[in-house]
Amino acid sequence: MPPDKTTWELDGHTLGKHIVLRNYMVAWLPIMTRWNGRVLFIDAFAGPGEYSGGEDGSPIIALKALTEHSARSRMASEIRYLFIEKNKDRAEHLQEILTGIEDTIPRNCTYRVINSTFDETLNEALGSIESQNRSLAPSFVMIDPFGVSGTPMKTVGRILANPRSEVYISFMYRDINRFLDHPNFEPHINALFGCTDWKQANGIIDPTEKRVFLYDLYKKQLRSQGASYVLHFELYEGNSLVYAIFFGTQHLEGCDKMKQAIWKVAPFGNYRFQSGQREQLTFGTDIVDFGLLRTTLLDEFGFDNWIKIESLEDFVKSDRTQFHSSHLRTSTLKPMESKGQLEVREGSRKRLGTYPKGTVLRFVR
Repeated sequence: MPPDKTTWELDGHTLGKHIVLRNYMVAWLPIMTRWNGRVLFIDAFAGPGEYSGGEDGSPIIALKALTEHSARSRMASEIRYLFIEKNKDRAEHLQEILTGIEDTIPRNCTYRVINSTFDETLNEALGSIESQNRSLAPSFVMIDPFGVSGTPMKTVGRILANPRSEVYISFMYRDINRFLDHPNFEPHINALFGCTDWKQANGIIDPTEKRVFLYDLYKKQLRSQGASYVLHFELYEGNSLVYAIFFGTQHLEGCDKMKQAIWKVAPFGNYRFQSGQREQLTFGTDIVDFGLLRTTLLDEFGFDNWIKIESLEDFVKSDRTQFHSSHLRTSTLKPMESKGQLEVREGSRKRLGTYPKGTVLRFVR
């Protein structure tokens, strides 16, 4: 349930989302501003901008990813921040904080606080853009609601219809599961998934199977709305699932950068991020078993087939594996070659133990 105060205490599971947000924004900003004249960050449930202990809220974290960025001076594009907050007191509180830090914001950066709902604001803005035969600027949209309602798939789809837009969605699984068979919540869950197929989950007894079914359905729906790659990962408090995060993009590099952002978050307090897949791989630990990546590569490419390194890298960057591109060469291929598990075609590289562009290799038994 949403808090009834203007500000409230920062909890550990919110901190986790914020760490991933900052990690990704630091990677996203220089890439997007390099190739686009204007980029947009939208915080769809912005909140008051701070917590009762003075900690930064997501709008300030997203802004600081720019103002404190080491490459800030090289980002010449127009950078817009749109903060949407339904609660009037919180929107006003956020505006006060932003006014107080305006002298730290670069001239090519603008922001706006809108006291409204995510659904209403985005549909109105997108309708205006479409009526003028224009398209949404390359956007990163953070959708972090309280509970089940307020994030209809139809609106998410309108965002993803723009090929350069990405969504970062908190999927409040515990609330969804709690109200799954409650008739008063049926319209909200219909809107969340954009279909009624979720009702099949009520007939699934095993809790893991039910969770996987709902995750797969949500992923399927995001893909149907235009996301080429969909990642999902979970935050646990002890052994209890708190929520899942879904990330949707049409760009391979974006998929890879988000995985890198997640992997940077080491377990903190009693919290840890895990992959949403059955293997439940824990992100950010010092000791990583890359055996799973080796197995995944073998399952995908088989033995004795000559493969270009670019094909392997694209696969690892994608949403078909929990690992990211930095895990491929030194952590996986090099140990495999030293054990005689792969062979490199003669002449496709110059130095042993390296795998530059153009390298051709095959896995051997």
